[in-house]
Amino acid sequence: MQNLNPPSRKLSTTIQGAAQAVTGGKEIKNHNKIVFTDAILTRLMKIEMANSGVQLLGFALSLVGVIALIVGTILPQWKMSAYVGDNIITAVAMYQGLWMSCAFQSTGQLQCKIYDSILQLDGTLQATRALMIVGIIVSIAGLGVATMGMKCTTCGGNNKVWKSRTAMTGGVILLVGALCALVACSWFAHNLIRAFYNPYSPVNTKFEFGAAIFIAWGGSFLDLLGGAMLASSCPRSKKPVPKYPVMSGMSALSPSSSTKEYV
Repeated sequence: MQNLNPPSRKLSTTIQGAAQAVTGGKEIKNHNKIVFTDAILTRLMKIEMANSGVQLLGFALSLVGVIALIVGTILPQWKMSAYVGDNIITAVAMYQGLWMSCAFQSTGQLQCKIYDSILQLDGTLQATRALMIVGIIVSIAGLGVATMGMKCTTCGGNNKVWKSRTAMTGGVILLVGALCALVACSWFAHNLIRAFYNPYSPVNTKFEFGAAIFIAWGGSFLDLLGGAMLASSCPRSKKPVPKYPVMSGMSALSPSSSTKEYV
């Protein structure tokens, strides 16, 4: 029985050495996993900061676009008299907008008259007016929704999923408003071009583009771009951070089994 003690001690020493080697390997792996997790967290923080910058830029572009839409809708220079033909009379310049028509004289006087009846207007002007109003109202509503979902605001608390979805919804609403204004400007411009090149139209009734339609066009494009940036805020339900269990060292090999001697 005594002859078995030295081999058993050697066996137990070998088992303990192997267990320590395995445990050391697990500790190294856990250390590498912690470093890898820190790298992922750092990258996610950079992505969040970039996403916040995109949201701020999109909101600013949409805000400038809505202001341009309001200014372009109010101004009467949607179309102005075109000086074509042999008899060019530049004493009076005629302007027509969505709400009024104006006459600018060479002496510097400007006389404007608001349209008396909506029913007397042609269908193109009525549709353009309606689409511009709808586009402005929808865009303002989209700005309000996007404000609640932006990461730089405190609305919604720390629920990042809800805030991201709200910002994306605001961006989609802004896209709808911008498309309404863009369709209105493009439709008005199409009818203006068609009337200009109509050979049966009198020379003194031909009009060309005014400054207001270009302002409205620019506002609709800015609103469209800002809404697209806000709509790109894709929500994340969970952060893709891997969770690794903490290893207990000698969990697989118990000390009682490693120090057991055979008798």
